[in-house]
Amino acid sequence: MQKTPLNQIHRDLGARMVDFGGWDMPVQYAGVIEEHLAVRQSAGLFDVSHMGEIQVTGANALAYIQWLTVNDAAKLVDGQVQYSAFCYPEGGVVDDVTLYRFSDTRFMFCVNAANIDKDFAWMQQVLADSSIPEVTLVNRSKEFAQIALQGPKAEKILACLTDLPLANLAYYHFCEGEVDAVQMIVSRTGYTGEDGFELYLPAADAGTIWQKLMAAGQPHGLQPIGLGARDTLRLEKGYALYGHELSREITPLEAGLAWITKLDKNDFVGKAALVAQKADGVPRRRVGLIMLERGIPREGYPVFQGDIEVGVVTSGTMSPSLKVGIALALVAPEAAAAGTELEIAVRNNRMKAKVARPPFVE
Repeated sequence: MQKTPLNQIHRDLGARMVDFGGWDMPVQYAGVIEEHLAVRQSAGLFDVSHMGEIQVTGANALAYIQWLTVNDAAKLVDGQVQYSAFCYPEGGVVDDVTLYRFSDTRFMFCVNAANIDKDFAWMQQVLADSSIPEVTLVNRSKEFAQIALQGPKAEKILACLTDLPLANLAYYHFCEGEVDAVQMIVSRTGYTGEDGFELYLPAADAGTIWQKLMAAGQPHGLQPIGLGARDTLRLEKGYALYGHELSREITPLEAGLAWITKLDKNDFVGKAALVAQKADGVPRRRVGLIMLERGIPREGYPVFQGDIEVGVVTSGTMSPSLKVGIALALVAPEAAAAGTELEIAVRNNRMKAKVARPPFVE
């Protein structure tokens, strides 16, 4: 298994380690519920160094990115981040990504850990097929560590270690500068729905910065957070996860990502298929479900409307904030309206649930 630069620190903290897409990662430290609530109420520190970073440079970098992605990268200004996706010609999703614009000739994608090699190969293939000149792709994933500081006290904690103007850094924007004398990218982004930052820094400095952040955050209740709470936090916000709500078989329109899929921009890979799917009527839709009975919905559980199976749970958990079962599911359009009562087969027992529009927790 691959290891992040923080692997030994996790083990020293007593984390329970698991195989996550070929990476040896901490699933929890003190416990999922305690860690989840720490992020909602104070702050949490995440090792996300398994994520990938792919750089795109050159005179035609923007033209290439416009062809590669579903969102409209032309709307970005320097220092801005955009959520987007790569699609196959058939409309399914290669990966969902975040795009960083440094200048009109320099961009960086952050991609999902299990998809790094696949994404880079896809990007190379798209570039070759497009014949767009003067574009260079570099997979810089092994150079970077990535640490996420998330929660309402994140800014106060990070400010202890930097003079960067964090208060002026807007959501989905980033800057470059020093944190505890280490040069890095500081991005006001995250996967929890809380305020916070994602720090892209040299892998060799990851351990020092992690320990400095933990020390600065100790008076504010900062805790290390594992993959378990990362998943419950994103689920409470209704965020899609590749391999669950997104895949080669699931289009961004089905996944509830029409808002990032700009069918009115110039041609891009997958556009024709997505335009056709919209015209024909999207065959299934991602919805949120809240349990009306005691039960925990899990991935793969079938969803029923009366005696008819209308969909499947793609992600589910017991919400630590709401103390009720919540899920994301793909269901037939006629079952997707907010307030619709459905049933989920929880361990073969039909239990009532209600369609609700995420986020489940504001």
